[in-house]
Amino acid sequence: MAKQTWADCNEKIIKLKRELDAVIVAHNYQRPEVQDIADFTGDSLELARKCAEVKSKTIIFCGVRFMAETAAILNPDSMVLLTHPESGCPLANMIDVSELRQWKKKYPEATVVSYINTTAAVKAESDICCTSANGVEVVNAMPGNEIIFTPDKNLGHYISTKTSKKIILYPGFCYVHDRITTEHIKQAKQRYPGAKVLVHPECRAEVIELADAALSTSQMVYYAKQSSENIFLIGTEEGMLHTLRKYNPGKEFYIIASSSTCSDMKKTTLETIIESMETGKTVITVPDEIRIGARRAIERMLSIN
Repeated sequence: MAKQTWADCNEKIIKLKRELDAVIVAHNYQRPEVQDIADFTGDSLELARKCAEVKSKTIIFCGVRFMAETAAILNPDSMVLLTHPESGCPLANMIDVSELRQWKKKYPEATVVSYINTTAAVKAESDICCTSANGVEVVNAMPGNEIIFTPDKNLGHYISTKTSKKIILYPGFCYVHDRITTEHIKQAKQRYPGAKVLVHPECRAEVIELADAALSTSQMVYYAKQSSENIFLIGTEEGMLHTLRKYNPGKEFYIIASSSTCSDMKKTTLETIIESMETGKTVITVPDEIRIGARRAIERMLSIN
């Protein structure tokens, strides 16, 4: 896309925002130009909080479907538009309500903690939600000693190392994080000796063991700001590099694995934002019978952290 086209798109988006009384929110994994046009960027926890507070008539959500569902659940008075109709999440699709109910029957005494990366229906069937930023706090706040954690086994395992509770892991995973290997880290360290290694807790246990810290995307920004180090190796979706560089000018950030791209996160472009705003065809709605239970699980999470 030529620079003039960027400018034209940005001007059109700003005009449509006024017409729709809209606010644009974008996840940290979005394309750089999408992050830059947004009013707010952040991780799942930050965006959930922000969407709950929005007073605008319209929320333009640059992310994937479960995130837009969360916005619609928390703010039913606003119209939520997803910026690409097919931007889903393979991790969220690894579990459905029928599977979760089977697990609940198998472990009837366990509390169900579901990662925010789940469908609204799965959230409604859960006791509480969590994000990668507050998963440990949520699990430790739950009554009882047995937790069914869905759907990300890697994040669940990471949490299990930070709690005395028994964590029963559902076998889902994020393909972007799961394919980061120890060999990727070793090779990156050879290229940038002495660099700090920051990885997402959705990574495999052996990858986390080689890292200096396992952090959510918002926590990575804070860590880099507070650190006296200047070079960082990043183990998460590559869109995070733009966020880190934006908030940490003068510091260097490099992706650990070149394959760390989420194809669904990259479906949103400036053109698809405009299309969603002009046509209104990507309105995200959650039926009340699901929304009420899902909202309860999300609000329980927000009340803890």
